[in-house]
Amino acid sequence: MHSRRDFVLGSSGLGAALALGFKSPPPGASGILGDGLFRISLAQWSLHRELRAGTLDNLGFAERARSYGAEGIEYVNAFFKERATDFEYLAQMRQRAMDANVQSLLIMIDGEGTLGATDDAERRSAVENHFKWIAAARFLGCHSIRVNAGGSGDWDEQMRLAADSLRRLAIFGDDYDIDVIVENHGGLSSHGKWLAATIELADHERVGTLPDFGNFHLGDGEWYDRYEGVRELMPHAKAVSAKSHAFDATGNETKTDYARMLKIVLDAGYRGWIGIEYEGDGLSEADGIQATKSLLERTRAELAAEYRD
Repeated sequence: MHSRRDFVLGSSGLGAALALGFKSPPPGASGILGDGLFRISLAQWSLHRELRAGTLDNLGFAERARSYGAEGIEYVNAFFKERATDFEYLAQMRQRAMDANVQSLLIMIDGEGTLGATDDAERRSAVENHFKWIAAARFLGCHSIRVNAGGSGDWDEQMRLAADSLRRLAIFGDDYDIDVIVENHGGLSSHGKWLAATIELADHERVGTLPDFGNFHLGDGEWYDRYEGVRELMPHAKAVSAKSHAFDATGNETKTDYARMLKIVLDAGYRGWIGIEYEGDGLSEADGIQATKSLLERTRAELAAEYRD
């Protein structure tokens, strides 16, 4: 009888990688941090234009993130999608993070199938497609993979199917000490009540959320209230994404009141990482990242007396 872990160890090459001496480090810390209100990480998507243009290589991400002052990094699988089971390459990524003194936190997973698909075979394939990323996340020292809870069918059917897939992934993640977290990322997943109920239905301690400040578009021009959505998702949060697009003359984000939003985050008892995810086009990626970081730091300082023990 082979365990779930044996399946990936054998099929993905992780066992061979470990034999070569690339020992898996403890997963990155999530949840409560020792000092301050939160620490700042950088989502790789903030640099998607450079990465796609080839002016920045995936292996250079960690060093670039550190140059902006980020202490943690959040990978996006699209930028090394063919390398999920290439553990020599993953070892280079891990070493680059260590050299840059940044903590690898999570991998955002896209393009691996529909976890809420109504077809059983399609849904099973989607779940299994994520297994290799759980192994990769463990190897890199992350605490989670971020997945999508999209699907088809009505409200209840999508919830049931997505919850079933999330629970299966979390059970698999038990062997790797990797959490499975869902971002509000379009469709019903951008409906705070639906996603919170889906997480509760999955009923596994490893299944959680990654509340994003801005991803609340329900389609056809309809938006879910971002503050209410984050409030609903925070009880299950294992990471938080500070989305930004544009800034006014005083350095405030024009679509999200960061002071109001961060109070919601902190009122939920969250003291973990908050990841910069700049998606605007009015500033360069570098300037947008720095503007978001400055806003997070300024707001953190303003809230420190109210929230720090």
